[in-house]
Amino acid sequence: MEKKYKLELVGITYNQIESGVYALILQQAGGTRRIPIIIGFPEAQAIECKLQEVVTPRPLTHDTMVAALSAFGIFLTKVEIRKLPNGVFAADLIFSDGNNEKVVDSRSSDAVALAIRVGAPIFTSESVLNESGFEPDAKEKCTPESTQSAISGSDKQENPPATASHLSRMSLSQLSQAMMKAAENEDYEEAAKIKSEIDRRNKQNPEE
Repeated sequence: MEKKYKLELVGITYNQIESGVYALILQQAGGTRRIPIIIGFPEAQAIECKLQEVVTPRPLTHDTMVAALSAFGIFLTKVEIRKLPNGVFAADLIFSDGNNEKVVDSRSSDAVALAIRVGAPIFTSESVLNESGFEPDAKEKCTPESTQSAISGSDKQENPPATASHLSRMSLSQLSQAMMKAAENEDYEEAAKIKSEIDRRNKQNPEE
């Protein structure tokens, strides 16, 4: 049986050249090799909302799926990332009811969105890691051009310069109100950006 490696979610990068294109970055646990998986805006939003702990007024699709499965005593035990012959990443969702185990085919982005909601481990095979993995210092050659880090794992901000400048001029009170309004309008990407700014300020001025 081929050796499996555990992966950890580093964050998401945004391609400023091609609008709406993101890359999900997974890193070998205890190692340095990373795997970039290209995803779209809806998938990035679902993952980002959980990572940024944005509270939404109503459950998102992946939250609903987790709740529905849990109601029937079914739990996601792990995720295995694989690569299809055409080069597209896919994933196997391994579910269990405590007695039986079932494997369900999934998009890799949906699999990660579910895994981070329940704390399920993410794995990949040695062949996928060898074929698609890269070292951080070679990132520019392996990820979309002109990407920048969006969330955890980096000090850079996902916000475009104009948006970041606008947020920097707002007070913490204004930011909190804007974040709540964005969440109420189901603009979760904007809510996540605002929360990133709030967290950044709280780290710089913990007593503010």
